[in-house]
Order: sequence, then C-alpha cells, then structure tokens
Amino acid sequence: MSVSDTLAPLIGRLAFGWFFLAQVALYGGNWDSTIDLMNVRGVSGAAFILALMLLLLSMGALSLIFGYHARYGALILFTITIIATVVLHDWWRIHDDLNQRAAEYELFACHLAIAGGLLMLIGQGPGPIAIDNKARGGGKR
Repeated sequence: MSVSDTLAPLIGRLAFGWFFLAQVALYGGNWDSTIDLMNVRGVSGAAFILALMLLLLSMGALSLIFGYHARYGALILFTITIIATVVLHDWWRIHDDLNQRAAEYELFACHLAIAGGLLMLIGQGPGPIAIDNKARGGGKR
C-alpha cells in the first residue's frame, strides 16, 4: 500500500472533521444570529433544530477524525449538508439582488462539492488509519 493510499484518506477525514467542527463553533458561538437567520429562512423550531444539528455535526466530525463508524458519520454529515444547502442557500428564489443571488449560488455549489466528498468517503471508507480498521489489522474497509 502506497503512502498516498495510507495518508490521503486520513488527511481528508481530518480536513472534513476540522471543517465541520469549525462550523459548530461558528454557529454555536453565534447562537442568536444563527437563530435569526433560520427564522428569516422560514425554519420553524429553529432553536431545537440548531441544537440538534450542532450535536449531529459534532458527532459526525469526531467520527471522521477518529475513523470510528466513519461511513455513518459521513452519511450524517452528508444529510445535514444537503438539507441545510437547499433550505438556507436557495439562490433560485432570489430575483431582485443579483449580487446576493451570486453569493448564495457560490455557497450552494461549495456545499454540494462538500457533499460529494462525503459521498466518496461513504463509498471508499475511512482508509487504513482508522479505528474502524483496528480489529482488521489496518486493512481497507
């Protein structure tokens, strides 16, 4: 097994984990602003949904970082990413402000790319350096 086969999945998982934990810190640290944004976007029960999403994002990120049930963690993060992208970055509904529409489209596209990377992780597994593979001697799972 080459160095890239060994290290690339680990580094990718760490990057995803860092990204999602940073999102937890950002949205959790700006609780009131995040709730206001969710309310503007028509999300009912915003406080409960935000708390649940922060918990799930944390669990998914830690799952990826440690490679423990990483495919499930990636699936959780994929699902949240898709739902949040469609609900919060609905660029197709913005017609009067082209700058805002372009900004929302860019965020939409970036989040779809992140979701695509998570799908690859679901399909390929966490790589050899993962708790998931400890019992198998580090084999690809």
